[in-house]
Amino acid sequence: MAELKYTAKDFKSGQEVRWCPGCGDFSILAAVQKALSELHHEKEDYAIISGIGCSSRFPYYMNNYGFHGIHGRAAVLASGVKVANPKLSVWQITGDGDGLAIGGNHFIHEVRRNVDVNVVLFNNQIYGLTKGQYSPTSKFGQVTKSSPYGTIEEPFNIGKLVIGSGGKFYARSIDVNVKENVEIFKASDGHKGTSIIEVLQNCVIFNNGAHDKITDKEDRDNNQLWLEHGKPMIFGKEKNKGIMLDGYKLKVVTIGENGITEKDLLVHDMTESDPTIQNALIEMALPEFPMAFGIIRAVPAKSYDELILEQIAEVQKKSSIKCMDDLFNSGSTWVVK
Repeated sequence: MAELKYTAKDFKSGQEVRWCPGCGDFSILAAVQKALSELHHEKEDYAIISGIGCSSRFPYYMNNYGFHGIHGRAAVLASGVKVANPKLSVWQITGDGDGLAIGGNHFIHEVRRNVDVNVVLFNNQIYGLTKGQYSPTSKFGQVTKSSPYGTIEEPFNIGKLVIGSGGKFYARSIDVNVKENVEIFKASDGHKGTSIIEVLQNCVIFNNGAHDKITDKEDRDNNQLWLEHGKPMIFGKEKNKGIMLDGYKLKVVTIGENGITEKDLLVHDMTESDPTIQNALIEMALPEFPMAFGIIRAVPAKSYDELILEQIAEVQKKSSIKCMDDLFNSGSTWVVK
């Protein structure tokens, strides 16, 4: 097939983008449009599926096939679309409320089944569209319109939820990191199975600055660890900090101190099926550790839709019924005269 020459502009619908000025959703939209333009699919083979929420306006802003579903049901719709037409590159757009609250049950089973869907989960730790209630990822003690004295619920850790559900692909990123997001989205499309990409996204109206400690320009180099498969885990403004394994736990070290060199650092293996280290990376949090970003887990496995097609082919191969006439004349039959 000839090389496709789409541009990001080809995926812009022309609809007025109605997000609040400064919303992190704009950057995510730009990254998805660029990523899709660089992948080798025909334009009509993309499907954007969403539920309800600010993020779920996404299909209107994309110039390709899409479906705006109801609250929490994006996973069901996306799974059905993919199984019905495995040729499609299906992108599920959801938020921490839509995907993990009313849609939480569907989310874990979509991950468990390993349906070949790319799930972009916007995490702003708040309900934005309904005006500022706490969500399943809001921090403990957070004061919101529905928790005026502070929420008393522990938040979901999305990465741990994915791995606990048997997930094979999990990545974490930040809304404004368009370049990194494009590469993560392209990698997720190449992965066969459910790809969960959690994007830390800023809601400028109802939870502004939720991720400031991680994204602040002055400290981000010290607070972010960007993982690359096959490379040592190094971070810091001077690129002199690293992650080591100390017994069964991770430990931050300084290269050059106490005889520590790059060879002593952990090397990232996103394809390792045992999730022990990946789980530890997902759990790293400030101030003791930097937060891990990039593709944390990408383990090859057959997808749900692949297995369904294989099962159908096997049943057809063994079946004595090859056409409608065979079906009509099977079992107990009789002739009416």
